[in-house]
Amino acid sequence: MLSQAERMILSLYEQKAGDQIIEIDSPEGKTEQAACITKEARLRLTDTPVLTFQALDDIPYIKHGFSTRLGGVSDDIWQSMNLGFTRGDDESKVKENFKRVCKAIGIKDTRLVSASQEHSDKIQLVTKEDCGKGFHIKRDFENADALITNQKGVPLVVYVADCVPIFLVDRRNKAIGLVHSGWRGTVLHIAAKTILKMKEQFGTESEDIIAVIGPSICGMCYEVGEEVAEEFNIAFKKSDVSVFLKSKGDGKYLLDLWKANMIILKNQGVPLSQISTSNVCTSCHNKLLFSHRASKGKRGTLAGFIQLV
Repeated sequence: MLSQAERMILSLYEQKAGDQIIEIDSPEGKTEQAACITKEARLRLTDTPVLTFQALDDIPYIKHGFSTRLGGVSDDIWQSMNLGFTRGDDESKVKENFKRVCKAIGIKDTRLVSASQEHSDKIQLVTKEDCGKGFHIKRDFENADALITNQKGVPLVVYVADCVPIFLVDRRNKAIGLVHSGWRGTVLHIAAKTILKMKEQFGTESEDIIAVIGPSICGMCYEVGEEVAEEFNIAFKKSDVSVFLKSKGDGKYLLDLWKANMIILKNQGVPLSQISTSNVCTSCHNKLLFSHRASKGKRGTLAGFIQLV
């Protein structure tokens, strides 16, 4: 059950949505309400609030969701839906949180697959044999920051708390990918490399991809220094850098990872009409979502989920 404080936060979002409250089907086939907090993102108004995305809600053969910080059992700086095992929280509480959010999405927590995420450009192909790895079974692969599969019943997970989660769906071949792209992953063009890996494994063509750039820190909140800015100047064309990197003076820059990843996806051949951004900033919405920047590192962890059904 939500605490009184959490109910107040959820109520605020409900009020802000105004007449943009819609009815959607729950995993149990019941009707529940969701607040359209942006054009693309919908917040389910339940005891375990999760975000879903319009572009993916319309695809009948997937389940997906993005956790909030509401509806869990963790306390202190992890309050309350912390999904990070490495943040110092009690492991039993994190497992209970996973059970709750997975039930809300309609997937099995016993089958989740995750990677260690080292800000790399490694992509891991996973199958039914990998179900449970990173949770109930020790994983035998490390350092991957993107997961892909074309098998049903294999729920993919990535962890974030400002970094960009990117959801990929190949509509023709019914394959999926889930990408963790912080600034390092964006410099490495991991989203483009994930699409190439999907092409190698599943025959995916870029024009068949639906891509959603999920909740993460926005370009108005993400300040970086000269060293990070220079990495982007090396990795991208000057005309592209000017779109997502703005100087504030004194060696400080505002970096828009949403725009940078949109350029990466577009340059890889994904039609712009098939790329959407949630427009939900983790820092701006730090009462609803965990943000590393906003909390100065004292926080829990969010997660994105996607599965073929």
